[in-house]
Amino acid sequence: MPSFNPPSRLLMGPGPSDVAPRVLQALARPTIGHLDPAFVAMMDDLKGLLRYAFRTENPLTVPVSAPGSAGMETCFVNLLEPGDKVIVCINGVFGGRMAENVRRIGAEAILVEDPWGKPVDLDKVRAAFAANSGVKALAFVHAETSTGVESDAQALCALAREFDALTIVDAVTSLGGIPLEVDQWGIDALYSGSQKCLSAPPGLSPISFSARAVDTLKARKSPVQSWFLDLSLVMNYWEGEGARSYHHTAPVNALYGLHESLVALQEEGLEQAWARHQANHVRLRDGLQGIGLELLVEERYRLPQLNTVVVPEGVDEAGVRKRMLGEHQIEIGAGLGSLAGKVWRIGLMGESSRPEKVDRCVMALTAVLGR
Repeated sequence: MPSFNPPSRLLMGPGPSDVAPRVLQALARPTIGHLDPAFVAMMDDLKGLLRYAFRTENPLTVPVSAPGSAGMETCFVNLLEPGDKVIVCINGVFGGRMAENVRRIGAEAILVEDPWGKPVDLDKVRAAFAANSGVKALAFVHAETSTGVESDAQALCALAREFDALTIVDAVTSLGGIPLEVDQWGIDALYSGSQKCLSAPPGLSPISFSARAVDTLKARKSPVQSWFLDLSLVMNYWEGEGARSYHHTAPVNALYGLHESLVALQEEGLEQAWARHQANHVRLRDGLQGIGLELLVEERYRLPQLNTVVVPEGVDEAGVRKRMLGEHQIEIGAGLGSLAGKVWRIGLMGESSRPEKVDRCVMALTAVLGR
């Protein structure tokens, strides 16, 4: 059996994004023990870099040793107990997954649903709070990857505080791509992924818990349902001055890669990264409009890093993606759920958000659609 050598692709789908050469080089550095003093020092640096990216001072800011879906579950299983009431906002695939986490814990999911392609409606959320007493948390997706829509996280967090509820926020696609202010907005718990705007390989999920969230975790009446994701145990591995206790064997080289990607983000600057994503979105939008293609989402709610493109009538949606990959080595994404077959999802995330890559994608689409 020969070794596997993957083809070279331009990743412009909903994730993963292209990994920067410097991050690939970091992944190849010598593996050391996960309790080695040098690795422990790197862990401390990594926590500081994540606090920079999240715009927070939360001590409990760490990467979960698993992908974003595990980051999602980490937030829910640590903060919720059976019988708790949670308002869950659904305007795409990933809000639905939040609701499934709530149900599996044995908590009550109070659904606030909006059409796919639209942001979360604040008035509906307020009405849900007014109609249900004792709501423990509000859960919503900041940047809905399945639709390319941004919801108003700041306003939703303020609304939750008004009703003394925690907030659980999906920031998988937003971290590093658009403004995200954990402390300023009062977010209590959020999770992200390494493979989107951070441009590290898939497999890690940065999370952050506020002091309120940590207090909620410490006041639980029942054990956390997941041993591996129990933050009361994980904290003992990620915190302390060199006195960390063993919890699991961390993915050492993957953490090298995440560390390097965050160093690159810090060097660029958060505001500059946000501006780069926006500028390349405009470049893509103009290029698509030049060949007669339109974006699904209303301009004021569009994510610059995840663009949903309406498939023209009569065009073979899957056939176009197949030719983009086979003939041009470019990956773009399909629609999910109610948008399946109706849109393409073009990601401009992290290393994939470069002018020359935008131009290459538009040129390839032009050639494929022309045929």
